[in-house]
This record gives sequence, structure tokens and C-alpha cells, in this order.
Amino acid sequence: MQGFEALLAGFASALQPTTLLWGFAGCFLGTLVGVLPGISPALTIALLLPLTYQVPATSMFVMFAGIYYGAAYGGSTTSILLNTPGESGSVVTALEGNKMARRGRAGQALATAAIGSFVAGTIGTLALTFFAPWVVQAALAFGPAEYFSLMVLSLVAVSAVLGNSVLRGLISLFLGLLAGLVGIDLQTGQPRFTFGRAELLDGLEVTVVVVGLFAVGEALYLAWQGRESRNAEVMKLTGSLRLSRQDWGRSWKAWLRGALYGFPIGAMPAGGAELPTMLSYYTERKLSKHPEEFGQGAIEGVAGPEAANNAAAAGVLMPLLTLGIPTSATAAIMLSAFEGYGIQPGPQLFTQQGALVWTLIASLYIGNVILLILNLPLVGLWVKLLKIPPPWLYAGIIIVSIAGVYGASNSVFNVGLLFAFGLLGFVMRRFDFPAAPLIVGLILAPMAEQSMRQALIISQGDWFTFFTRPLSGTLMAVALVLLFAPPLWRLARRRLNA
Repeated sequence: MQGFEALLAGFASALQPTTLLWGFAGCFLGTLVGVLPGISPALTIALLLPLTYQVPATSMFVMFAGIYYGAAYGGSTTSILLNTPGESGSVVTALEGNKMARRGRAGQALATAAIGSFVAGTIGTLALTFFAPWVVQAALAFGPAEYFSLMVLSLVAVSAVLGNSVLRGLISLFLGLLAGLVGIDLQTGQPRFTFGRAELLDGLEVTVVVVGLFAVGEALYLAWQGRESRNAEVMKLTGSLRLSRQDWGRSWKAWLRGALYGFPIGAMPAGGAELPTMLSYYTERKLSKHPEEFGQGAIEGVAGPEAANNAAAAGVLMPLLTLGIPTSATAAIMLSAFEGYGIQPGPQLFTQQGALVWTLIASLYIGNVILLILNLPLVGLWVKLLKIPPPWLYAGIIIVSIAGVYGASNSVFNVGLLFAFGLLGFVMRRFDFPAAPLIVGLILAPMAEQSMRQALIISQGDWFTFFTRPLSGTLMAVALVLLFAPPLWRLARRRLNA
């Protein structure tokens, strides 16, 4: 009851005109950030940190939360319309969303993404409000062995599901794992794969790789195809913003399942939006009554991952507020903003800064409504981007990508890496290699390596610890089934048909 009264007080504060204005500004800016390739919410919040010297903490964090949630909403727009994810959590949305746009269903794809974001964002915020202590305990129950097994499961699912060939998926995954090992070995302190470049000591920036593979790679691919290419026709596609009864029926379960994936995984120290979106996509593909549409524009493949993405955004805030643990780049920058105000997130935050915390949580509910109101009417505005001549549009994407990457680090070297991965993205697109396994491998490789080493240290070098621990062994068993069951099933069917 105390928590409910605190939440009502938070709503009273969040509905003040000044606070509402900061929240609206954050939502609008966040949507723009999500739409623009190469400009992440982390970069935007970092650029706004100097405002903490002038703006009260409550207003500032309400705006930061609006930017974070808004970016999760807006990231789907370019994923669907242009096949260039604005941020890494929208990578999976592009797989089916862009295919829907090419079939003349861009409006339905954008509508299910916006409504799913609202539904999952609200569910995630409810969980943050009422169930945070239980989810925190579940996350803390995971030891190093369980984290490693969970990552193995996600990597296997990615490589087995995406693309037309498991072999191509595994090759892409291997490249991602290799890229994820670049930098200083945290156990020995020795540099790996840095080639003597100080810029690589901290590893490869995920933003550089994502924008290079998808934005620059897509632009180069379309340039290679030329004006007569069929893909250029995507710029002329239109679609109704209304979902049919069938679309609603196929979407609502995916929204709920995506939210159930997104929040708990986003709340884990090894979480984030990438893993739950991939697991959501895999689940929808397996449960769909229309599996033949996957790869051609299945609406469930947009609804589920986009819901998981937004629920994960709420999940990421939970360990930040309750434990003081940032689980993403954006959360890390928000942690530095807390410290700038002299506030230490953690178990005492709810008692020492209760008004701030509950106003922030209440603003998340309000922000979800604002974003739904903003996004559905603005869909028509973003669809007008399709009328821009393709050479202008993709040249603009490259310019914005360069500006975003250079602005994040002031590094010409990172701009060079951007074009290197852009060329790699072009080659992968040209020869039908999926890019998503590379991204997931890059993100999970460092965490998987650390979890594996910690588990082996605890078990004194016993590799069977990953299989003898009940939860870890179950996750490993599921991963093995996903890896070997499909080819064995195909082999058995061939023999039966022979």
C-alpha cells in the first residue's frame, strides 16, 4: 500500500506542467534519435549532461527516461522503412518489418511496432513498479555458469534461425565472436587483435559496427544495384495505418510474449535488448501458424521483437535504480548523471530519494502514452521519407552515420572502422550472409568469455560445471537441441521419403 501511495504522489509530481514539458521534450527527441541511424540515446544523453548544472534532477531524469523510451520506439521506423536500424535493439525488427514494407504493408508494420511498444512498455513499467524485488532476486540467482549457458543458447538460436543457411549463420556468428574479443584481456591485461592501435584497446564500439553493417552497407548495396534495381522501389511503398482483425489476432500474443522476454532479461546484468529480441523472434517463428511468411514479412516477427525491445528498456532501469548497476551504455551515462547530482543509486535510493524515483517511474507511464500519441500520427511523416530520391536519402544516411560515429568519440579511426564494416556489410548482403548473428556475437562475446572464465575458476577448471548445475545444464540441453534437432529432423524426413 505504501508503494501505491508513493506512486500516486509520483503521478502528482509528473503531471505538473513543467515536468510534463520535460517529458514531452524527451519523448520527441528520443523518437528522433531512434529514427536517425548512428545517433544513439547514449550519445544524446551524454551530449545533454552539461544541462545537469542548470536543470533540477527530477526534470532532467524525466527527460532522460523519455529519450531512452522514445529511442526504443523510434528505432523501428528506419528499420522498417529503410532497413537501417537506428539502434541495436531494432536490428531484429528490420528482418520482417522491411519485408512488410516492400510488400506494401509499411503502415501495418509501423502500427504494430508502435502499439506493441506501448503495450510492452506499460507492462515493463508495471513490473518495474511492483515486481522489481522478485526479478532482482531471480537475476542475482544466476551464477557465471548460468550466464554462460544462457548466452550459448542465444548464440545458437541466432545462428540457427536467421538466414537461409545455418552454415552462413554460423560463419557470421564466428566473425562476431572474433570481433568481440578485440581489446584488452581482462584476466591477463594483454591486448588482443589490436594490431598496435591504442583505439582498439577498449574493443570495437557496437554503434560503429551496427551502423556500418546496416546503414553504410545498405547504402553501398543499393548504389551497387543501380537505379534499375527492384530494391529501389521500396521508397515508393505505402500502407494503411489500420490493423485488420487478422493483424490484431496475430500481434497481441506476440506483444505479450515479447514483454515477458524483454523485462526479465533486460534486468539481468548480462541482459540488454539484443538477446530478448532475438529470442522473441525465434519463438514467434516456431509458434506461428504461418511459418512460410517468415523471411517474407511476417507481422509476428515485428510485433514480438519490438515489444521485447521496449520491455527491456524498462528492465534495464531496474538494476540501475535498485542496485546501482548499469547494464547498458545508456544506463552507464545515466549513472554518471546521478553521480553528478550527488545521488547514489542503490538499495537506499527509494528511501533517500523517494520523490525522484516515483516521479521518474510515473513519468514512464505517461511517456508511453505520449509516445503512442506521437508515433501513430507521425508515421505518415516518416513514410514521406520514401518519396525522397534514393541517392539523396542514402547519401544522407551516410552523412548522419559519419556525424553520429565521429560525434560519439571524436575519432577519425572510428570513422575508418565505420566504412570497413560498411564494406563488410555490403559483401554479406551481396552473398546472403545474415548480419544479425555478427552483431549478437560481438555484443555477447566479452560477457560470455568472462562468465566462462569465472565459472571455471569457481569449479577449479571443471568443464562439466556447465552441465551438472541444474539451470545451466537445462539451458545447455536446450541449446544442443536447437543446434542438432533441425538437421537430424531433415535427415530423418529424407530417409522416410526415400
